[in-house]
Amino acid sequence: MTASIPPLRRRARSVSAEVAAHLEALITNGELRAGDRLPSERELAANMNVSRSSLRQAMFELESKQLIERRQGRGSTVTETPRHADALTEGLRALDIELGHAIELRDLVEPRIAELAALRALDSNLLSLDDVLTRSSDTLSPAESLRLDIEFHTLLAHAAQNPLLVTLCAMTTEWTRSARALSHRSRHARRLSLEGHHRIYEAVAAHDCAAAAAAMERHLREVRELGTAMSAQAPTATSARKVRR
Repeated sequence: MTASIPPLRRRARSVSAEVAAHLEALITNGELRAGDRLPSERELAANMNVSRSSLRQAMFELESKQLIERRQGRGSTVTETPRHADALTEGLRALDIELGHAIELRDLVEPRIAELAALRALDSNLLSLDDVLTRSSDTLSPAESLRLDIEFHTLLAHAAQNPLLVTLCAMTTEWTRSARALSHRSRHARRLSLEGHHRIYEAVAAHDCAAAAAAMERHLREVRELGTAMSAQAPTATSARKVRR
């Protein structure tokens, strides 16, 4: 069955980069799954209101990122996760991971992801990251804010152009989800997290590797300190409620 592609939201940049960013985001967030067959290039270009040449450039970029597979006479399909990434995922899932160890791993991995993203990010990657920031706000619900937080970090890992780093990012996200949720409980916390994302994006967009790594380190430190402070306040609030009763 051929996958359904949502409309393309056009912006003032390279058309092929916009198309690649749009399709990559659909793959990253799971709307397009491994094995899904894309419409023909003629149909896809018509549906997205772009030229065949722009679409071909976008498809070539997605193929170079190993996100799709193109075969003559069979069209394009979303690729399966590379076997080495699958093996890494299964191996990591088998471990009994303590939260402190997961946070430590994230502190080591994510600054390097930001550094490589600044080195390797294409226009399509920058468009995807910018789109997440546009949709993010401190007025969102904690759940939606956390979802966009995870989407930003996932897209950043994709921008680093290394599938093993994408896998590590996904696993540290899974292990630290409950702790990260603390950084989205209050409007102040959501604002602080979003400010960190903007600093990271600006450094990546400027292709400043050192600044991107530093921005990520600062972001993780601020979020960790905020989470610690909010965790410490939680028992106090509970005790206060018991006293009032």
